[in-house]
Amino acid sequence: MIDLPEWVWEFHGHHCPFMPMGYRMGLIGLRELGMEKVKDHGAFAFPEIGLGHPQTCMADGIQAATGCTYGKMMMERTNFGKIAFTLYEPSKGAVRVAARAGFLADLGKFAFFSFRMKGVEPSEIPEEITMPAVEFVLSVPEEKAFGVEKLAGFSFSRPKGSFAKDICDNCGEVVFERYLRIKDGKQLCIPCSTYGKE
Repeated sequence: MIDLPEWVWEFHGHHCPFMPMGYRMGLIGLRELGMEKVKDHGAFAFPEIGLGHPQTCMADGIQAATGCTYGKMMMERTNFGKIAFTLYEPSKGAVRVAARAGFLADLGKFAFFSFRMKGVEPSEIPEEITMPAVEFVLSVPEEKAFGVEKLAGFSFSRPKGSFAKDICDNCGEVVFERYLRIKDGKQLCIPCSTYGKE
């Protein structure tokens, strides 16, 4: 069984099966690319999660395992609505890790999901219901749980970072320059400019 550090549970906020699934996926991605957890920048994680489904907890596990975090701008959701992710490091290439359909079908049989489908929050589900699903995720053999594929020719690059900033003429708040908009001769932040709302 995979040993998941206690701090990862504390970071995530509750026990559930999809955060440890993401953690396992992150570890697999690191191993396949011959990497260690990222301390600074240079690698990127692309979870294929979307909006409006409960499996997005896997993104916290991926962040915890890989070090590719939203805060460091090293993670970007693809909105494909899948339980998969790609880890990319320009000098090492890219690998995609996806949960197998049979594994997800077996996981879906646990009582944990009947509570979730009724709208019960994970932290309110009794541990004796939650932990069997968690232990299943952490103990299923990797080849039964995940498909792993190296992605030839994958590339991604972010816009170059800039510390340049100025002040919105309307609200007086500091805004990074690339997000300033000019309207009626004033430099405005996006909310004050009503950019995209007209």
